[in-house]
Formats: sequence, structure tokens, C-alpha cells
Amino acid sequence: MSWLTDPFSLEFVQRALLGGVLVAVLCAVAGTWVIVRGMAFLGEALAHGMLPGVALATVLGLPVLVGAAASAAVMSLGIGALQRRARHSYDTSIGLLFVSMLALGVIVISHAGSFATDATAILFGDILAITSADLVVLGVAVTVGIAAATLAHRSLVALAIDERVARVLGLGPRLAQTVLVALVTLAVVASYQAVGSLLVVGLLVAPAVAARQWTERIPSTMVLAAGIGSAAVAVGLLVSWHAATAAGATIAATAIASAGVSWLLRVATNEVRRRVPALLPVPA
Repeated sequence: MSWLTDPFSLEFVQRALLGGVLVAVLCAVAGTWVIVRGMAFLGEALAHGMLPGVALATVLGLPVLVGAAASAAVMSLGIGALQRRARHSYDTSIGLLFVSMLALGVIVISHAGSFATDATAILFGDILAITSADLVVLGVAVTVGIAAATLAHRSLVALAIDERVARVLGLGPRLAQTVLVALVTLAVVASYQAVGSLLVVGLLVAPAVAARQWTERIPSTMVLAAGIGSAAVAVGLLVSWHAATAAGATIAATAIASAGVSWLLRVATNEVRRRVPALLPVPA
């Protein structure tokens, strides 16, 4: 069993595992609502929308998480502004800002010298470089995310059912929508170092999709998605260690594979349930 335990005996792999689990928990909370509301495109747009902020922070020697958070915040505010003032649809607003922010990030990268290594880390993450300070930041992010989701739970449920009903009941659908966007933003920014801007949606969406095959209740989906995401982190780290592959990409691929496996198991389970009554003897 040394092949299973040896990688996790190293301190930097232990930090990567703990950091990945924290990210998985936060992504489970935000990702469940993303699935319920059909907002996967928002997560994708925010992930790529971080690029100019991260690139500028790297060029200027500032903390990359600060740049990522600032850029994602600008993206979120811009989406809301376009919806209210330009009267564009939600998808149209996201699409316009998504392309704009991505183009700006590429421009910054193209004009910076010796940026290849940093660009790779931005796009694909570097979970093995997580430090103790990063773990503290992730712990705070998870605490804030869970608290926000708990406090806004009723409003978010009402918004998911019918925005007009939520408005009539005085549950503040606009505030709930703002909380949801902020929650997704927090998850995307916190996940950036683990899997990078290109792969973050895999960890955000796939475990929730896998969990949704087995439960309809939102809290149960979040708990199960957190477990699936954490398992994907552990398996991804183990596979990347022995196969010498990129850790972030392997984790994202494992998370996506979990969604496929969960779907296959659900189909098989339904088929067995359908066949079992036919195999039972008919009472006399």
C-alpha cells in the first residue's frame, strides 16, 4: 500500500490535499446553486474574467489572489450594470464581458516578458504550491461562503422556484441573486490556485452534477458534492503523482469523470430496480 500512502507523507502534498478539500467544500456549496439555477456559464465567465486581474497582479508583483478578486468583482458588477442599463439578457451580458475580460488578459500577457511559466500557473493552477497562509485564506473563504449560503438559503430557494413569488413574499430576489453571484465569485477566486482559471468550472460543476443524480434536496446535494469533490482531489493528486501529470488538470479531469460515473451508476441502479419486480414470484 506504499503507492497509496507515500505521496501523502510529504508535507507539500498534505497541504495540497487539505487546500483541495477546502476548495471542494466551497465549490460544492456554490456549485449546487449553479446547477439548480442553470448558471454554469456564469462560473465559466468569472473564471476567465479573472485573467486580466491575475496577469496585472503578476506583472506588478502584487498578490495574485487580490488581482483575481478585483477582476472577478469588476466582472460581476459589469454583468449587473449591463442587465439594468443596457437591458441585455443575462447570457448576453455575460458573453460580452467574458470576451472583453479574456481579451484584456491576453493583451496583458502578450506584452509582458518571460510570462510563459506564470501564464501556465494562471490557466492550470499550481495546487502543489499551496502554503500554510493560503490554507488560512481558504479556510476563511469556506467559512464566509457557508455562512452566506446559510443566511440566504430561503431567498435562494424562492428565487430558484419563481422570482415573482420571491418578490411577493418579500424575500428579496435581487439581493439573493447578488449573493449567488458573490458566492460563485468567491468559489472561483478561491479555486484559482488549485486548478487554474481554465479548469475551475470542472471542480465547481462536476461534483454537484454527480451528487444531483442521488439527491434532490439542496443541503444533501451540497454535502454529497463536497464528498465527491474531496475524493476527486485525493484521487487526482494520487494519479498525478504516479503518472507525472499536472495536478490541477488531473483533479479537474477526475471530478468530471465522477459525474460520468455517477450517471452510469444511476442508470444501472434504475435498470436493476425496474427488473427486480419482474423477477420476484407473483403471490398466490
